[in-house]
Amino acid sequence: MRDPRQIIVRPIITEKSSASQAEHNHYTFEVAIDANKHEVKHAVERLFSVHVKDVRTALQRGKWRRRGVHVGKQRNWKKAVVRLAEGETIEVFEGR
Repeated sequence: MRDPRQIIVRPIITEKSSASQAEHNHYTFEVAIDANKHEVKHAVERLFSVHVKDVRTALQRGKWRRRGVHVGKQRNWKKAVVRLAEGETIEVFEGR
């Protein structure tokens, strides 16, 4: 089993994820591209001392960007939406 800090890259705090957190108790993270749902669940439970009910993952394709004549592609990344048990929260998201 890998270290949880290698699996969870960063929390994703956007308007959409904040609304989902308030309404459905869902929290969004960027995770390692090779992480599976079981690893994400155990990493969140160990890092934040909460109980995870459900994990959904999605691969996000990197967008093509252009600066003048130069064209490049952003990297692909993986997103995980984690649903916590009723009444539990993660402080990282509460302070924003």
